[in-house]
Amino acid sequence: MTARSRAQSFDTAAADYAASRPSYPSELFDAIEEFAGRSFAGARVADIGAGTGIATALLRGRGAEVTAVEPGAEMAAQCRRAVPGVPVVRGEGNALPLADTSHDFVTYAQSWHWTDPAVSVPEALRVLRRDGALAIWWNTTAFDVPWIHAQHLRIAHYSGTKPKPAARPDDAEAIRLAGLTGLRVARRRMRWSRTVSLDTHLDNIGSRSALLVLDEKRRRNFLAEEHRLLSSAFPDDTIEETYLVDLLVGRLLC
Repeated sequence: MTARSRAQSFDTAAADYAASRPSYPSELFDAIEEFAGRSFAGARVADIGAGTGIATALLRGRGAEVTAVEPGAEMAAQCRRAVPGVPVVRGEGNALPLADTSHDFVTYAQSWHWTDPAVSVPEALRVLRRDGALAIWWNTTAFDVPWIHAQHLRIAHYSGTKPKPAARPDDAEAIRLAGLTGLRVARRRMRWSRTVSLDTHLDNIGSRSALLVLDEKRRRNFLAEEHRLLSSAFPDDTIEETYLVDLLVGRLLC
């Protein structure tokens, strides 16, 4: 299964994605402003791989003038419903449909790994103003929570994907892996959690690309087994999902 096929799979579950995927803590946006040396208020922001508009809505709530860029038709439709009045244009990170030096921030929430940094870094820098900032972040797995780590391993085994190592890369390695070595980069990691129903949690993990690319019967069988396991572990049908947000903010060296 190619990365492109996995990236395109989200359109098949756009409604579940919009309803069940986690948001981001306000501390994240405070950190971006701190590293960038300016506020989102009044800034022009391009939110790339905007999906259903989770980050887009939060950026607009900080007072930014946001343009959402999303390749998937169904995901873009969900984004338009979530953030009416925000321009949503079709496009992706390797070929941004945006003018040169037109934005103060270019952001990638949960989407940078679908790009080729050899192409997407120059594209982001093309769109950014000279003093602008590129911000990329992910809600990553809290491997120190035993049930979350065990579920991660089950998903990887069932879908035939490689499980992620529990040890986090250090700052230098994280910057190298993201392809940001030519920039001045700051990194911050933030822990947060949310409490959701069992059904919302299952919709959340069911909207991940590793499961979406499976045939529907296999996907449903996996989710049914997860329901059985988690119902036993969490008999009140509520689950605390814990995340570690990993943020990188890059700016030009001069």
